[in-house]
Amino acid sequence: MPFYTYVLFSESHKRFYKGHCEDMELRLKQHNEGHTKSTKPFKPWKIVYYEVFETREEAITREKYFKTAAGRRFLKKNLNKTGIK
Repeated sequence: MPFYTYVLFSESHKRFYKGHCEDMELRLKQHNEGHTKSTKPFKPWKIVYYEVFETREEAITREKYFKTAAGRRFLKKNLNKTGIK
């Protein structure tokens, strides 16, 4: 089963959230139903970027990278191409 590292965006609050999971559809549903304390106040969320990995460890490592200054620059550069700032 693949693992995902994902970036969510809250249009209403102009906010990003980075995470990892095994089932992106289920995880997005959980975020939008308010099951996650840190994302509940900022719903609705949409997936704006994701990457697929073979192991959970790889997905976690990538999520940690996205939370660094270099990772935020990478995301900003790639998300600007989609019109999200």
